[in-house]
Amino acid sequence: MTLLNRITSDPAIVHGRAAIRGTQMRVCDVLSLLAAGAPESEILDDYPYLEADDIRACLAYAAAQSNHAVLQTV
Repeated sequence: MTLLNRITSDPAIVHGRAAIRGTQMRVCDVLSLLAAGAPESEILDDYPYLEADDIRACLAYAAAQSNHAVLQTV
């Protein structure tokens, strides 16, 4: 399983937003926690259904989303 396979999108779960392994935990929620300075260990303690690879998957997903072509008009 690659890290990005942990990220799912299902219209029946959190309105189709990117989520971790079909749970109600959205990728953006994990990224917000990390951005606020929460250590990985604290996130894993607070959300015991998450695994360390889930957090890495969120980071990989964010990196992939930010790596898009930039079109410039001439």
